[in-house]
Amino acid sequence: MDSIIFDLDGTLWDSSDVVVVGWNSVLSNYQGVVNGVTKEDLQGIMGLQVDEAGRKLFPNIDEDTRHRILRECCEVECLYLAKQGGRLYKGLEEVLRALSAQYKLFIVSNCQAGYIEAFYEYHQLQKYFIDYENPGRTGLSKGENIKLVMERDHLSSPVYVGDTEGDMKAAGIAGIPFVYASYGFGEVSRYDHVIDRLDGLLGLFDITSGDKG
Repeated sequence: MDSIIFDLDGTLWDSSDVVVVGWNSVLSNYQGVVNGVTKEDLQGIMGLQVDEAGRKLFPNIDEDTRHRILRECCEVECLYLAKQGGRLYKGLEEVLRALSAQYKLFIVSNCQAGYIEAFYEYHQLQKYFIDYENPGRTGLSKGENIKLVMERDHLSSPVYVGDTEGDMKAAGIAGIPFVYASYGFGEVSRYDHVIDRLDGLLGLFDITSGDKG
């Protein structure tokens, strides 16, 4: 193994407390058209591309209105996260520091453009990652974006770490092993390895200290 590619939501952080406030600030302008959303609603769409998430959350409105609402929600979401951040899973920076001493690290998430950048901006963790990708920039599926990062960064033997069935399928499309983060938002039908907390990666990859590097 030469590298680790991470999902973001449910794997590295939980942004739903902040995102639900941002989304509801937008949705309040559409009273009578759509209802507000809950944290559980948002956790239920984590891992989906924006259009698919919109169809699940707002199935009864016309497509043009749904696209407008989603665009506004995504813009506000990134602004909120860049200023407030999200809830990082315990020991995240220590784990990233240790892993990055031995492996190249990447993020591939099914998010809009600006979302990973907001994660970087507030938490200042970009120094641990070589590259990132999302469908907001490429229009590609998660599996295709994983393959794109592999090609672009000349990766020969990465693994993908994620928490949903979609993550598992994306790793399969890319032809790489899947590490299931069982502490996240989803359940999966198959995995190559499983961790029940983030620092489980250190034991999985034979890294003994979170302070290494």
